[in-house]
Amino acid sequence: MEFSADQISQLLEGSVEGNGNTTVSTLSKIEEGKKGSLSFLANPKYTEYIYDTEASTVIVGKDFKAERKLKHNPTLIKVEDAYAAFGKLLEMYNQVKNNKVGISSTAIVSESASIGENVYLGENVVIGDNTKIADGVKIFPNSFIGDNASIETNTTVFAGAKIYSETQIGKECVIHSGVILGADGFGFAPNSENNYKKVPQIGNVIIEDYVEIGANTCIDRATLGSTIIRKGVKLDNLIQIAHNVDIGENTVIAAQTGIAGSTKIGKNCMIGGQVGIVGHLKIAGEVKIAAQSGIGHSIEEKGAIVQGSPSIPIGDYKRSYVMFRKLPSMASQIRELEKQIEELKSSVSS
Repeated sequence: MEFSADQISQLLEGSVEGNGNTTVSTLSKIEEGKKGSLSFLANPKYTEYIYDTEASTVIVGKDFKAERKLKHNPTLIKVEDAYAAFGKLLEMYNQVKNNKVGISSTAIVSESASIGENVYLGENVVIGDNTKIADGVKIFPNSFIGDNASIETNTTVFAGAKIYSETQIGKECVIHSGVILGADGFGFAPNSENNYKKVPQIGNVIIEDYVEIGANTCIDRATLGSTIIRKGVKLDNLIQIAHNVDIGENTVIAAQTGIAGSTKIGKNCMIGGQVGIVGHLKIAGEVKIAAQSGIGHSIEEKGAIVQGSPSIPIGDYKRSYVMFRKLPSMASQIRELEKQIEELKSSVSS
């Protein structure tokens, strides 16, 4: 699809500097811009690229003024916030790209399932008994939705996701490929024969509205009750969330983090990559946990920032790390002092 600079400017409530009839059909980074593409300049570090970019149209801040001639004379669209404006365009582009409707002839839909309007079910999608698929839901090929599950309005489930029975997913969510929601929690009890007996996991998973779950992330069903991912949570790829975990609104978690069973995490937390959190803890709201930290105790202070394994307040961690880096030189000094002490002892005894 092609759009003119004038059309894009109207969408973004901006102003055009140059030829408003210039058309674009693709998006590009400013340093890789080609004729017919639309790019943007938001970070001052990339300002130099605008003078040589071949992009036909560039979104810039309203205060941008060229200090020299633009080599390929791109049309400029001036807006309040170039980054936010380009993000808005990307969102619209995604909506157009993924705006599929219809049910594939190879989809398998239970007769007892409820399917809303303007739904997309791709090739080999399976919808189980008594499952509810609301209006505008898009489920891409090879995905499985189990019995008694529900998916609310305008949620997207990308190819190959597996949604187990009884899982509830809210509206405007994004579930990426390879995600598994509602598999059994890791529940086993040792017995008298010194092996492990499985504890049935009969709860479910609840995903509230506006949640995004990255590829190959797994969220286990509760033993009893629900594992809950609350409104606005954003999860990266390759995250493991165990049974009965409760993650508060608008918390964000980076890749390869693991959260053990029954831990409760507050609102608006930020958790870095490869963090490990043991079970049955409580993490207060607005807590920040640095990457690769190990959390073995509850964090009760709202807004605390921690780092390390086991984690400690980030200021203490940084001071400790300064000392850690000095250990080799300190060891040399200690050996030198020991040598001097031995020499003093020898001279006194003689």
